[in-house]
Parts: sequence; C-alpha cells; structure tokens
Amino acid sequence: MTGTGASGVRAAVAWLTSVAPDPDACRWEWERNSHGVVLLPAGKRWDVLILPGELGHPTLDVLTRLVDRPGPVLADFGDARMGFFVPPGTVARWLGTGVRGAGVGTWVVVPYPGRVTGGVRWLVAPDGLGTLTDASLLELAMHEAAGRLARGEGEGGGA
Repeated sequence: MTGTGASGVRAAVAWLTSVAPDPDACRWEWERNSHGVVLLPAGKRWDVLILPGELGHPTLDVLTRLVDRPGPVLADFGDARMGFFVPPGTVARWLGTGVRGAGVGTWVVVPYPGRVTGGVRWLVAPDGLGTLTDASLLELAMHEAAGRLARGEGEGGGA
C-alpha cells in the first residue's frame, strides 16, 4: 500500500473503484458488503492474467525476486487460480497457453484491500499508485517457474 494503515487502504480503494461506472456507489457498497467483494470492470486501468495456482505461486516467487514490488495479485478460494494485474490491452495480445485473461468487456471479483474474505484475497494488495506487473517480466517469471516445476524444484526451489 502507499502508506500505512487507513491511508494506504483509502488510496488502494480509490484506485480500484476509479474504474467502476459509479465509483462513489461502488465504494459505499463495497465498504458495507458483508462478503467484502465487488465486481470491477477489467480493461480500463488494468487487465488480469489468470494462471493456475500450481504455476501462479512459483511465478509470484520468481517475480518478487526480480522486482521490489509487483503489481496486485489475487488468489481465489483454495488457491486454484491467481490473477496478476497487468497493463490494459495485455489480454488482447496474450498468446500463452493455459493462461486465461480478463480484459475489455469482462469483470473481476475484487476483495476490499486489507479485509480478509472467505474467498478471493490479495496476495499482493494494490498500492494505490497504479503499479502493475509488466507483462514481459511476468512472462519471463512464468517461464522460470515452469522450468523449476519441470525440474521438480517447486516453490522456493534451488537456483
């Protein structure tokens, strides 16, 4: 988050809800929703590349070794899938096999930053500044992670 505590959460909420058709109504509903999630449109400020969890976790491990802070990353209930927030337009150009995308015309279930929900959760919360993961860097991290998995190294495996 940009700051600590409430100010960082406020910045992240403002950044996320800025894509909603009515940001104020979205924020109001989100803060009062017992599930702590809203649907937000992809393709405006970000796209989301969705990886299977068995590849997503080692990819995030590699990515966090390459950059100080990756863009936001979501995980679904049970970690079956992970969503990496990337620049808008990425999904339209993505050719990777086994990777789904949420871009223009799609909506993403997004949890409230800093709140624990029973399902979707942030592995890397948005910083409120619009930091996204570079798609080329994500692809390189995916290749490295896939190589590690193929060698039987798994998450946190050797170099």
